[in-house]
Amino acid sequence: MKGSHLFLCLFSMSCWVGLMPTAGNKILHFGACRVSMSMTEIRAGFTAIKANIQARDPIRTLSILSSPRSLHKVKSSDRCCITHHLLNFYMDKVFKHCKTEDSYVNRKISSIANSFLSMRRKLGQCHEQNQCMCGQESTEKFKEILANYEGMNVTSAAMKSLGELDILLDWMEK
Repeated sequence: MKGSHLFLCLFSMSCWVGLMPTAGNKILHFGACRVSMSMTEIRAGFTAIKANIQARDPIRTLSILSSPRSLHKVKSSDRCCITHHLLNFYMDKVFKHCKTEDSYVNRKISSIANSFLSMRRKLGQCHEQNQCMCGQESTEKFKEILANYEGMNVTSAAMKSLGELDILLDWMEK
């Protein structure tokens, strides 16, 4: 009898530990969806290359993510949708065009891209379960970000978007 109580206790503890985020991971809330990500790892990778990437930005007066209405005041119910769009945007448009002559910078970009891919997969599951609804406001905000990006040369726009990654990460964590 005591053995079964011990087994139940150990089993319960292992289940509880399995539900806890791993060291360095943070639970991000996007409307009804929750995603566990190592934001520390993403930020460390970005911090290591931020100066290099931002030095490649020829147009410092324009922002892709910080234009007047882009990410500001997004309703909680729209956070999942716009985050899903932004992860696709970074995977499909930004990371593909952010190649440098510096292999260290390229490895850091690749690491960040892999983290985004993982986050996109996790959020995609929410999206497939219809927990990630897209309202008109989130669609309009994403269209504005896309228009800012497409108004520039592809490589410059990709580097600028990567250089603004801290804006996106701050928004995702709030």
